[in-house]
Amino acid sequence: MILSGKRVALLLLCATILLGVVSSAFLSRTVTAAELTSRSLTLQAGTGTGGSQPGAVVKHLFGFTTATTGNVGSIAFLYCTTAGGTCTTPTGLVTTSATLSSQTGATGFSIVNSTNGDPYITRTAASISSGTALTYQFSSVTNPTATNTSFYVRISTYASTDTTGATTDSGTVAASTATQIVLTGTMPESLIFCAGGTITNNGGGIPDCSTASSGSISFNQLFSPADTATATSQMAASTNATTGYVITVNGATLTSGANTVTPMSSGGVGVRGTSQFGLNLVANTTTTSTPAIGANIYPSTNGSNYKGEALAGFSTTDSFKFSTSGNSIADSANAGAGPSDIQTYTVSYIVNVNGAQAIGTYTTTLTYICTATY
Repeated sequence: MILSGKRVALLLLCATILLGVVSSAFLSRTVTAAELTSRSLTLQAGTGTGGSQPGAVVKHLFGFTTATTGNVGSIAFLYCTTAGGTCTTPTGLVTTSATLSSQTGATGFSIVNSTNGDPYITRTAASISSGTALTYQFSSVTNPTATNTSFYVRISTYASTDTTGATTDSGTVAASTATQIVLTGTMPESLIFCAGGTITNNGGGIPDCSTASSGSISFNQLFSPADTATATSQMAASTNATTGYVITVNGATLTSGANTVTPMSSGGVGVRGTSQFGLNLVANTTTTSTPAIGANIYPSTNGSNYKGEALAGFSTTDSFKFSTSGNSIADSANAGAGPSDIQTYTVSYIVNVNGAQAIGTYTTTLTYICTATY
């Protein structure tokens, strides 16, 4: 049989068209599809790891919105080193251990992750309206191991349950691994302690030792058997020591040459007309003097981060004491000895004298020592 040139050409054209149809029938995933919108991939932390840490086992949270109304039976998530073209699985990526840990917008899916870098989720096909926001979280995904490197996930929806056939909607998301920033700092053994006439609180209401004023303090009036002379000073303390701190007062009673004011070694209330010198660490009333002097510890003790407290003999309103040098007057042992944030102590001093008190200028130098035990 002899074929003309036109007939041969026609047969070849038909064969070419037929081969094209056959070839398209064997393609498992076509790429002509509407574009998913609001697409994102959030790298979320796994157990003790950062979400973008290279090679870490983390969670990948996908979010996107459908563009087409129609049945969806499967959704593919293809991990690639590029956004388009031939797909190469990122080095170090592992998806075969992934689980589908959450799903919203369209649910009922389970994960198929037998092919590394190409997991998909599947369910009995059901309709999804266009404009539906979907989220799917994969747990136990191992990030690519390249540092500070982008990778891409090509997302496609299908009416079929195994990602075969025509793609309904598709879109690509990008993410990147990142170098972890490791910050290291050291908190050393700490003791902050200061004393002065006054100590001002900073803007946060916390005592600021840099504001401590001079420690040269005068009593409010001349000594008299008819009235009580008063003065105050302040100190502030904090420590991170395991068993906290103890504050002692060191020095002698008020002295003018060979003459002294009797220290209140046993403690008690002030009595006018009696030789007395004592101190306490609390707010007092007009029973002691007018105006009333002193203040309670600030911030107030709460037994947790503020543990400072005045000790017996120095913690009772209108009761004062001064005994031997080195007497402990405060510590950080409220609710158990331990570390304490900084607090201010106000020290109130009183002097009473009898009518025979010798003339003179009476002075003393008191040294407060704060000892922390680590």
